[in-house]
Amino acid sequence: MKLNHFFLFLLFLLPCTVAGQKQKTYFVSVSGKDSNPGTLEKPFATLQKARDVVSSQRKLHQDAVITVFLRQGSYFLAQSFVLDSLNSGTKQAPITYSAYQNEKVSITGGITISPGKAVPVTNRNVLSRLLPEARSRVLQVNLKALGIKNYGTIQPKGFGRAYTTTAMELFCNKEAMKPARWPNDSLVPIGKVIDPGSIPRNGDFSHRGGKFTYNVQRPARWTKATDIWISGFFKYGYADDAVKIGNLDTTNKTLTTVQETMYGFESGKIFQRWYAFNLLEEIDEPGEYYIDREAGMLYFLPPVGKLETIELSLTEEPLVVMENAAYVQFKNIIFECSRGMGAYIERGRANKIDHCTFRNLGMVAVSLGKGIQMDGFQHTGTGQPTSRIIGNLYGHLYDNTTFDREAGSGHVISNCQIYNTGAGGIILGGGNRVTLQRGDNQVVNCRIYNFNRIERSYKAGVNIDGVGNVIRNCEIYNCPGSAILLHGNDHLIEYNVIHDAVKDGDDMGAIYYGRDPSELGNKVKNNFFHHIGNEHGVIMAVYHDDGACGMEVTGNVFYKAGSRNIMIGGGNDNVYRNNIFIDCPLAFHLDNRLMGWAKGFVAKDGLYEKRLKAVNYQQAPYSERYPSISNYFKDNPGLPKRNFIEGNVFVNVKSLHNGKPEWSYIGKNFILNSDPGFVDYEKMNFELLPTSEVYKQLPEFVNIPFSQIGVQKDQNKKSDVYRQPVRTRRLR
Repeated sequence: MKLNHFFLFLLFLLPCTVAGQKQKTYFVSVSGKDSNPGTLEKPFATLQKARDVVSSQRKLHQDAVITVFLRQGSYFLAQSFVLDSLNSGTKQAPITYSAYQNEKVSITGGITISPGKAVPVTNRNVLSRLLPEARSRVLQVNLKALGIKNYGTIQPKGFGRAYTTTAMELFCNKEAMKPARWPNDSLVPIGKVIDPGSIPRNGDFSHRGGKFTYNVQRPARWTKATDIWISGFFKYGYADDAVKIGNLDTTNKTLTTVQETMYGFESGKIFQRWYAFNLLEEIDEPGEYYIDREAGMLYFLPPVGKLETIELSLTEEPLVVMENAAYVQFKNIIFECSRGMGAYIERGRANKIDHCTFRNLGMVAVSLGKGIQMDGFQHTGTGQPTSRIIGNLYGHLYDNTTFDREAGSGHVISNCQIYNTGAGGIILGGGNRVTLQRGDNQVVNCRIYNFNRIERSYKAGVNIDGVGNVIRNCEIYNCPGSAILLHGNDHLIEYNVIHDAVKDGDDMGAIYYGRDPSELGNKVKNNFFHHIGNEHGVIMAVYHDDGACGMEVTGNVFYKAGSRNIMIGGGNDNVYRNNIFIDCPLAFHLDNRLMGWAKGFVAKDGLYEKRLKAVNYQQAPYSERYPSISNYFKDNPGLPKRNFIEGNVFVNVKSLHNGKPEWSYIGKNFILNSDPGFVDYEKMNFELLPTSEVYKQLPEFVNIPFSQIGVQKDQNKKSDVYRQPVRTRRLR
């Protein structure tokens, strides 16, 4: 009895201890001074000063909950704001950097120019290059006269190339403007290819650009332009690229590029097209601009409506860096107008970015884990792990599949809006692929959209790697390529809405992974995929490429989700149960490519043996966690097997699958051509009514919790993240 009383006494003390915990509060303001004490009345001027004071206070008061409030305004960072172990909190006493109350706070890597500095163009030489209908509307800003001289350098961007910072970009009224291009909203077919250029993928590293013909008149206007670039899909529909024109022959209508592309140039397919950009001559739509780097002049056609703000990106480093920090939170802050990434996290634990907005960034919003510095332009290789970059991470991962990026654990990105980024949304690392230690890093309740302003393929809304990380309750949409790219093991992708994805190109998936049979244990649960793909490409909602194995896909809804909803390209142990497929020509593509053109992957000393040995596949923990993997090469590895398709509902699906019977197990499914009893078919509410025929045909079918899918409203916070999504023009 006395012992019970003692425990009750402890329970009584616990809330008293928390309630009595020290609270420390500091303030930062754009009108403050670092010589101030950091109070509400006398705030600091910089984040750096606040950080240093917090660090010193932490030594004196280790149990204090510390909050740094930023007052309204934009805080320009020329270099990263860095936090490390000396600037960390604890689970009971975190450190928080937050906007004060409902004030709008921006951490920016750009500078603001008064709209009054934008004046009409008067230089006759410049006017002669502009289109007649644009001459009176284009404005100019003399950047050099304002002391702005760092314009950056346009670099090749695209498939197989390293993530790099962008050149200076223009943002008006908080929206990203676009380098002047032609055509404005379409592409031009590649003509006859005279020289495909050197092809690094085939081992040719001679750095020879390609040469092809064109059959349009427009380039005749570009004879005075000296820095023209083209972008497009030059060989494959999953490999976009951007390269500089070295020679434009308007007499013979040929175009020669300075740089090679990964696969060379080819013509004839519908997606093998290009557009030109960085052309003064093509400023003809509101929002287009051109920077004359030699003259230090900005030319642009303002957006429709009042021109309220002009911003130019300058900073190339991550705006915020957390290296070996713990229990640090950023809340209610806008990260914007940078040439690189918004935030970088390495090592540490339990850091949180909550209710923040990331927009108008040159690369990604957040990257968790080290990147790779690698010389040259090559599809694969081994580089140097490097902090605060992404670099050629995926070329390195191809050859070094167990690379531990040291991303730390327990980090959370939640309730954020991420949009208008240049090369994807979030790079989510964490965990160890050899030991299968989980990262437990999470992206939760975020809206991620319009994240491919500059690079369009293999730069996903979330690139997830490592072991045991989570993407939950997000909405990922409006992207030309994939929504999620996956590497690693035991990841959980659940309760997300993925729509209007893979709107360009060919041979891609909204969720994509492949070519490594050791990447097992991943789960895709209770997601809603809709309006995936485009009018010409072979596009999937979930793409198990080149022998991908061991994914469990359950409780999902696929509506108009690709030319084929699922592609299982020769892999094993992929399980599809309790899903609903609606309105598609082909639900499952199944093939045995590992017995055909890809049989070299499973050959002795081939790629798959190398990748399986890298994780010690015949030993624990792999042999225990995934028992079938130990016998991979003894079990006819080229033959697809144990792919289960059972307990699913198919509505208005023309064909269930196109594979041979031995490549999968087709159990009992419910197939029909009418509404099986959805709550509201027309409004895309595909939750089943209690009276649905599905329960009669499939008694074990579990209703998919449709209302729990997608971004959920936080009852404790009203945020922009809960607004209705951006309207999307549907392709079909």
